[in-house]
Amino acid sequence: MHFARIVIASALAWIAIALPPAANAQIGEDSDYCRTGRGPAIQVNVQGLKDRSGELWLELYPPNDTDYLRTDTDLVAEGKVFRRTRSRLPATGNVAICVRVPQPGTYAVLLRHNRVGRDKFSFWSDGAGIPANRALVRSKPTVEQAKVIAGAGITTVSVQMQYLHGFGFSPRSSK
Repeated sequence: MHFARIVIASALAWIAIALPPAANAQIGEDSDYCRTGRGPAIQVNVQGLKDRSGELWLELYPPNDTDYLRTDTDLVAEGKVFRRTRSRLPATGNVAICVRVPQPGTYAVLLRHNRVGRDKFSFWSDGAGIPANRALVRSKPTVEQAKVIAGAGITTVSVQMQYLHGFGFSPRSSK
């Protein structure tokens, strides 16, 4: 009996050594696409979260000034590209959120940390992020700052979250 425990413990130790390190926590309604490598999809590795309250929303838009950040109901009614994937945040660890795209091509994205649970963006508490990772200050992000070119597989980008500081939005300062 004692010998069997030693053999099992040794086997478990070897398995643990052989496994790759844990990856980002994959979240969002389309997370299976990125987790299994089924593209086309965009995976956003999220950096600089203020906290783990609320939900993370990743929104996919047409890559033009007219349609970027328009209401989802208008875009869908007109048959234009729009997709939102959302998820509660894990309590700890790195976070990646995934959104599937209709086909390879250029899209505009917006990452939103919906901290208060409203359908409308709360300037005072919510966070936002764009692929260009430029400080938003007091302006809405431009479509050029939000563009991502998605390939046939999983396209990965890193986005730094920004929150209201003083008179505008900027990344959180590291302490």
